[in-house]
Formats: sequence, C-alpha cells, structure tokens
Amino acid sequence: MIQGRGAFRRFKNELHEEYQRLLPVCRTFRDMRAKRRAVEWLVDNALVDDEAGERLVAEHSEPDLP
Repeated sequence: MIQGRGAFRRFKNELHEEYQRLLPVCRTFRDMRAKRRAVEWLVDNALVDDEAGERLVAEHSEPDLP
C-alpha cells in the first residue's frame, strides 16, 4: 500500500530495484497523462477549442501495458 511520507519515493525505488522492465512504461504513462492534463486545462480555460482539444487527446493515446 502506498501511504505515508515518502510513499512515492519508496514506490519509485521498488521499481528501480525489482521491476526495471516497467520503468519505460511508467515514464511513458506519466508523460502521456501530463500531456492530457495540459490539453484539458487549455480547453477548460478556453485557450483551445473543444475540437482541437479532442484531436490533441486522440494523438496522445494511452500506451499499451506489458
């Protein structure tokens, strides 16, 4: 379970120590989600229209999981 101070650091350490093959997938997933959140923010603040936002989200689909 992930809880308490430093939980995400412990999670990341566990990935590096025991599940190195998952690191590229985790990074890709993190980056994709950050891009999607950015697009959602742009749409919510009327900096891009809904159509452009939908197109950008479609271009950044979720990665395949191993």
